[in-house]
Amino acid sequence: MEKTVTEAIAHRRAVRVFENTPLDPAQVRDCIRNGALAPTSSNLQLWEFIHITDPQTLGAISKCCFDQNAAKTAQQVVVVVARRDLWRRRARANLGFLDSQFEGNTDEKWQRRRKMALNYYRKLIPTLYTEFLGLLGVIRYVFFWLVGLFRPIYRQVRKSDLRIVAHKSAALAAENFMISMAAIGYDTCPMEGFDSLRVKKLLKLPMGAEINMVIGCGIRNEKGVYGPRFRVPFEQVYRQI
Repeated sequence: MEKTVTEAIAHRRAVRVFENTPLDPAQVRDCIRNGALAPTSSNLQLWEFIHITDPQTLGAISKCCFDQNAAKTAQQVVVVVARRDLWRRRARANLGFLDSQFEGNTDEKWQRRRKMALNYYRKLIPTLYTEFLGLLGVIRYVFFWLVGLFRPIYRQVRKSDLRIVAHKSAALAAENFMISMAAIGYDTCPMEGFDSLRVKKLLKLPMGAEINMVIGCGIRNEKGVYGPRFRVPFEQVYRQI
């Protein structure tokens, strides 16, 4: 029986050693679909999920991850990629979807909403994401900082800021995926220890793609969780105002 959300969160651990037990690729793919339902900045969905089941590629990705146990014993691997470079394509996809939703409705209020929504992807998104050697981001930052002296304004407008935005969205999707895996009794281990350049070459990713994390997947070995879960006291990380 599939676990509840709370049960799945409690069950999920970073499993370092997996059993030599095959996983159903279709079930893993369904969990990735759940990952793609995660919230994402401006609905741009600047992510890509590469599902590795081929034994030879699994061996190669393990070497890129320094043959750590979570990679070496993984039955499958999911690589979560931040794709800030796809912002134009994703903005066009949103425009096409919005046009189809507003089509045929001539209500004045509805048309105002349509204009606002379409301008968001036609004007605001290009203003934020268009870049030239990092210079436009600096110009945007200075302009928005000056405006911010007089009123609240969005300030994460540099190239480095937008990279963080893409990685935050990708990480949210990765967590959706891992909780979904835990819900059906599969285990995962998100890894940040890897040679990102070699991973990109292995997966034939373009220059603008960035590896967010590599996730080993399998069934946990009894020694696969290296210790009891530790969290600092909740009161140290929680404030109610």
